[in-house]
Amino acid sequence: MRLARPVVFGNWKMNGLRAEGLALAGTLAERAVRLTGTLGVFPPFTLIHAVAQRVKGSGILVGGQDCHEKASGAYTGCVAAPMLADAGATAVILGHSERRHGLGETDALVRAKLVAARAAGLLVVLCIGETEAEYLTGARSARLRAQLDGSLPEGIGPEGLVVAYEPVWAIGTGRTPTAEEIRATHGEIRELLARRIVGGEEVPLLYGGSVKPDNAAEIMALADVDGVLVGGASLDARSFWTIYQAGGGA
Repeated sequence: MRLARPVVFGNWKMNGLRAEGLALAGTLAERAVRLTGTLGVFPPFTLIHAVAQRVKGSGILVGGQDCHEKASGAYTGCVAAPMLADAGATAVILGHSERRHGLGETDALVRAKLVAARAAGLLVVLCIGETEAEYLTGARSARLRAQLDGSLPEGIGPEGLVVAYEPVWAIGTGRTPTAEEIRATHGEIRELLARRIVGGEEVPLLYGGSVKPDNAAEIMALADVDGVLVGGASLDARSFWTIYQAGGGA
């Protein structure tokens, strides 16, 4: 799956009941008459099927926010990658910091989930990012390298993979790195992927962390930034569409 730029994905997190989720999806579908980039939404598990049906034919991609590393089994409360696909999802977010740091997910677990997701035919949005302490002490590069090395299985190709750089300290805080910091960090990630994966320089790189309509254009104009992964602003159709347009999408 080759993604047209800009790539703008909205992570709804644990937000949205059926009525409001369908209203949001419906508004986006109405605007997506002829998409020139890649637009996607990642609703809660409970809304994946309904949202996928609502945006069907619009070109809007629908994904899940996580999956289990096993295809089935006695794992109460978990959702397998084939279940996401069966519900209508074509993608999944893995390794988000709210799972790495909030739920203790390790690189090894993220890697196992990535293998499972790829086996189910899902596009994987792999999230990496440093904590504020790592940012302040100059350990950002080492953390990103370790997360990529630990989260990517050996022999993986660039197909069906997106990497999202989300500094933990910028998620939901209203704070963002400077434009130069984002550009430099994405350049580092591009080099790491090129060394780690054959064809890795083609993997789309997204920035995430307090992306809003008023900073989206500047961020997406930077070298090695192919799009953005949006959190809170993706819950408002007007804001999310404005962000998409800021990257040149229509």
